[in-house]
Amino acid sequence: MNEYTIVVPDTRVLSCVCGTNDNNLRLIEEHLGIPVFSRGNELSVETEDSSVREKFQYIIDRVVDEVNDGSKNSYDIITSVLNIEKRADLENTSILIPGAVKKIYPRSQNQADYILSMRTNDMVFCYGAAGSGKTFLAVCEALKLLLTHQKRRLVISRPVVEAGESLGFLPGALEDKINPYLRPLYDAMNAVLPHETVSRLMDADMIEIAPLAYMRGRTLSDSVIILDEAQNTTKEQMKMFLTRMGEGSKVFITGDITQIDLPKKVQSGLVHATSLLSGISGIGMVRLTAEDVVRNPLVKKIVRAYEDEKES
Repeated sequence: MNEYTIVVPDTRVLSCVCGTNDNNLRLIEEHLGIPVFSRGNELSVETEDSSVREKFQYIIDRVVDEVNDGSKNSYDIITSVLNIEKRADLENTSILIPGAVKKIYPRSQNQADYILSMRTNDMVFCYGAAGSGKTFLAVCEALKLLLTHQKRRLVISRPVVEAGESLGFLPGALEDKINPYLRPLYDAMNAVLPHETVSRLMDADMIEIAPLAYMRGRTLSDSVIILDEAQNTTKEQMKMFLTRMGEGSKVFITGDITQIDLPKKVQSGLVHATSLLSGISGIGMVRLTAEDVVRNPLVKKIVRAYEDEKES
């Protein structure tokens, strides 16, 4: 039987991949259904099945990438990738952005489905728990589309509910007024691209970040467009935003319907749109839950407690 071998030159990384007492290797063996052998700085399996070899390669590559990127808990990395069971997900859901500081991987099956949905639909609604990766993955996929020249421009918007959307009464220039509300979008981009790259793209007008109020009257063609915090749009604002979509564009809408800041009698545009547009060909709908949260583990417990309270 042919042996398939992967070399991991860095002994520190190899130790993380194997885990304490080779516990991580046992998890991989259980998933693949065959033994994994460790000899020196080599990991190998004995199989002629190309799909098993590809799964093995993907798992090891991902753990090595994330350990090199600073992730310390390789057990969590392995369990997250093993939870993604569909064969297609393993090949098609990592996000490789040209010039990025790291490769982006889904941490759950729902996140993998979200990435696939963004690639197979021209419009995707993603709603769910805080910290589940809604905005981050949308920004990463959008940057990939921009930097691989599949789209000409990236436009990211947010409703500025706390500032009444007019922004006129706030002190300072426009940039000073809106920066606190748009800061998370800058953070998402700077997490995967060098700061100078983001600045260069913005100076070249290839990336624009603006409040939702500034979208009115525009048609955005050959672009990837993101609406973040969409739960805080009204029905009218959501319709206005969705109809900005021009020829050759993709639109990603993200939000958390448990954190609506609108007046009680005003229906959320996100809630209305996900109900009204569900089932239309070309529009994807993805819901993320507490199980998809990738922040501090305590955040997952908090989100789950609130979800359980809502269901009870």
